[in-house]
Amino acid sequence: MLKRSLWALGCVVLPCWASADTIQGVVQDAAGLPVVDATVQVVGARTRTTTNAAGEFILQELSSDDVELHVRAPLYIHKNVHVHEGGQSLRIVLDETVMEIVDVTALPWHVSQMESAAPVSVLSGDALRDQQAATLGDTLGKQVGVHSSYYGPVAGTPIIRGLSGPRVLVAQNGLDVGDVSRSGPDHAVTGEATTARQIEILRGPATLFYGSGAVGGVVNVVDDRIPQDADTFGQWQLEYNGANNEPVVQGSVNTGVGDFAVHADGFWREADDLEIPGYAEAQPDGDGTYGVLENSAYDSQGATIGGSYLMESGFAGVSVGRLERTYGIPGHSHDGVAVQAELEQNRLQFVSEYSFDHDILAEARLRYGYTDYQHRELEGDAIGTIFTNELHEARLELFHQPFAEWRGALSLHVKHEDTAADGEEAFTPPSVTDMWALALMEEKHFGDWLVQLGARVERIEVDASDVRLDGDGDRGFYHIEQAFTPYSLSLGTVWDFTEGYNLAVSLSHSQRAPSTTESLSLGPHLGAGSYEVGAIFEFAANESGDWVVNFSDRALGMETANNIDISLRKFSGDVGFVVGAFYNRVDDFYYARATGLETEAEHEHEHEEHAHEEDGHNEHDDELLPVYQFTPADAELYGAEAELHWQVYAPLTLRVTTDYTHATLRSGGNLPRIPPLRAGFAADYVAGPWKINASASHYFDADDTATLETKTEGYTWVDAEVSYGFSLLGDARVYLRGDNLLNETARVHSSFIKDIAPRAARSVSAGIRTTF
Repeated sequence: MLKRSLWALGCVVLPCWASADTIQGVVQDAAGLPVVDATVQVVGARTRTTTNAAGEFILQELSSDDVELHVRAPLYIHKNVHVHEGGQSLRIVLDETVMEIVDVTALPWHVSQMESAAPVSVLSGDALRDQQAATLGDTLGKQVGVHSSYYGPVAGTPIIRGLSGPRVLVAQNGLDVGDVSRSGPDHAVTGEATTARQIEILRGPATLFYGSGAVGGVVNVVDDRIPQDADTFGQWQLEYNGANNEPVVQGSVNTGVGDFAVHADGFWREADDLEIPGYAEAQPDGDGTYGVLENSAYDSQGATIGGSYLMESGFAGVSVGRLERTYGIPGHSHDGVAVQAELEQNRLQFVSEYSFDHDILAEARLRYGYTDYQHRELEGDAIGTIFTNELHEARLELFHQPFAEWRGALSLHVKHEDTAADGEEAFTPPSVTDMWALALMEEKHFGDWLVQLGARVERIEVDASDVRLDGDGDRGFYHIEQAFTPYSLSLGTVWDFTEGYNLAVSLSHSQRAPSTTESLSLGPHLGAGSYEVGAIFEFAANESGDWVVNFSDRALGMETANNIDISLRKFSGDVGFVVGAFYNRVDDFYYARATGLETEAEHEHEHEEHAHEEDGHNEHDDELLPVYQFTPADAELYGAEAELHWQVYAPLTLRVTTDYTHATLRSGGNLPRIPPLRAGFAADYVAGPWKINASASHYFDADDTATLETKTEGYTWVDAEVSYGFSLLGDARVYLRGDNLLNETARVHSSFIKDIAPRAARSVSAGIRTTF
């Protein structure tokens, strides 16, 4: 009754019509054999079916005689088929591929990573489980174009093509995770890979879909916390990691009855201090620790429950989750007392999707998320600083029916974020940020060409109270309001120039407002080992020759980027590859410029409010912090990425990867902490229930350094894993994995604490995981 009422209400608001058009056919491989359990779905609608044992399918009661079908099956290339008349029978041929192809949920269009004009990677299935780590950055560290900021094993944010922080958005099911990791490398990302179904990486600008805070890319963690059907499935895993004596327990389950579906998941992990090869410090002074990274222990746990009401043409669901994490902050102590962070996050998400039999509107998707985040930095039992963030976010996407074969959506996006820091290291003032955005995205096939267009305009308003002019507030507090109107444009095309190959080109123009950290910070950021000064300030010398901070007369501008991506792809047969290059020209690129000055940063903030010349003498040299100012400057970032997959013969698959990013200031010099050239090799061998994987990645010397930045020696990281599959409450697999088999002292150039925190020593992990 409720379904009929909702459908009738839609017809009152919008004129409805329906027809009884039917499409039927068969899906086969290149040899003419049936492809069983292939999914055939109407693009822009929830209508779908699967093929039977003969590869046959039928779709009935279609709302239009002009539809586009998306056909997919494991180990085959996805295919789009246009059907202009119902009642006909189709023969659809899918080509086999050595590359795993997965549908991408982070994009509004129904595409896989091989069909998008913009470069996309997806980590899913066994590959995701094999690479699962305590931090999101380390989980994605082997993906092409992705590195980690690496703050020991306790925190690591993804770096995409040299960009991170306020330029890379971490999302969960398409919505901002709502933590404060973008403001500092010592702040953990709350996106949890443990219970994820897949993780999607959008390399390059993704501003049209997620806003100006995604000009560097997006990492979207996809899970099943809001069920979309009543199918019963799940997984569980037990693991022990020898690098830090870490047990991991996690599991999830989805099921349903009738029109209702439910989900539950949970995880727990606890680790001791990380074992490392040699000394923690790059140049030990005799007091450095050997064989262990002090204050790197952590424990983390979380749980989520969700449920959905399933309708014939859609669903509506909600999930509620809780995350708790306590972790040490390596290299961060006060008066000899190690500092720890105690993180808590409550998150609510609502998602609804509904398809319409309407001559204009095809589908509506609504997402809403509420996040209440807090973390406390503890010095023993005392609370030093408290960071809080409260985020409301909603996005409504309205998909229209095909118009002259153009398909697309209008997106309405709003955010309200209230961020504050209170305590001795509150280097940014409290602020409230409101964002409203309107975007239009369209695509159309022109024979062998796919064209994708987009435009987005935003309004961002920042209201910051208690902006201090000096670190201790002696010169007063101020109230500052800022407003920005960034816009973005994109044009992309995919050309299937011959069978099994395509060429993708993506052009974009995007703008970004500076974050509150980049514009308003003023104070010691001990997690980054620096004293940070925002772009609204400037240095000036007083009569005594000391340096003081005043407000700048320079207007705060927006960062403006023009980007081009080109990718050549082959994905049929026993050899597949993706080779790409990118160029990004950025005006007013905000970066933390080393000023060459130092300032005292005593624990109680009772230091003098001036900076000292770097070479000047001070009796508290061990308490001095280098001063960095966020400064706009014109920059260029360019590089290349490549991956090749080769099915040598049935049991053996080889994979070769490489990526490189070069980032410079157009006035001369390099940008800091840019990951070096990397090349990797991996081999998979499958023999019945046995599977063996081995991989090696070489990180070259990082010697294209910025002013006052030190070089980092290269290293080779070698892993191997052997596993055995069997039946145990589903499909089970036990595994034994070795990491850093060469026991290299590996320091991450992009890490703020590379000189005191190398990666883990040689270690062995073991576990069991089951899917059902």
